[in-house]
Amino acid sequence: MSKEAKELETVIGYRFHDAALLAQAMIHSSYINEHKMNPLENNERLEFLGDAVLELVISRCIFSRYPELSEGELTKLRAAVVCEAMLSKKARTLGLGDCLRMSKGELQTGGYERESTLCDAFEALLGALYLDGGFEVAERFALAQLEADIAEMRSAIWQSDCKTHLQEQLQKASREPIEYAVIGEQGPDHDKVFIVELRHGGQVIGTGEGHSKKEAEQNAAACAIRALGL
Repeated sequence: MSKEAKELETVIGYRFHDAALLAQAMIHSSYINEHKMNPLENNERLEFLGDAVLELVISRCIFSRYPELSEGELTKLRAAVVCEAMLSKKARTLGLGDCLRMSKGELQTGGYERESTLCDAFEALLGALYLDGGFEVAERFALAQLEADIAEMRSAIWQSDCKTHLQEQLQKASREPIEYAVIGEQGPDHDKVFIVELRHGGQVIGTGEGHSKKEAEQNAAACAIRALGL
C-alpha cells in the first residue's frame, strides 16, 4: 500500500481489509491507458457502485429526517447534496487528488483538480468502502462527510422557496389570495431595507425585511410558515 493510501485511511478513519479495493478506487482511466493495463482495473466500476450507494444513503437519511417533504422536494434536496460541486469539494478536503494515479498528461494539465474527476474518485472510494466493510461502513462515511450539508441545503432550499411552499399549503384549505405589501423602507439608497407585510383572508400572517422586495417577501413567507406551523 502506498504512503498516500495509508494517509487516506487515517483521514477517513477506516482500515481496509482488501487494500486492492482502495488502490483501484484511486486509479484514473488515463493511468490504465498509459500503462496498457486491463481497462476494468480503473475506478469507473467502483464509481458506478458508489453512486448508487450514495443515492440510497442520502435518500434514507432525508426520507426519515424530513417526513414533511413531498417526493419532488426530497428529489430536489438529494440532487443538491450529491451534485458534482459538493462531492468534488469533499474530495478536496479528503485530499483525494493527491492519491489519484493518473497519466503524465492528466497530471500536467491539472486533472487531479478537475471537479468531475474528484467527484468520481469520491464515489469510487464510497464503492470500495461498501465492498470492503458493508453498507453501514459506507453509510457512516457518507454521512460523516455530508450530514451537515444536508441540513444546510434543506435550509437554503426552504428559504429560497418559502413563497411557493406557503401558497401550496394555504390553498389546501382556502382560495383566498395571498398579498404582499411593502409597508416601509429604511436606510440609505445604497443599503435600503424593505419591510413587507403578508396578508391572507384579511389578516396579517407574517412580516419580513430584506435588502430587496423579493428577499423581504421570502422572509415574510418564512415568518408565516413558522407562525402557522406549516
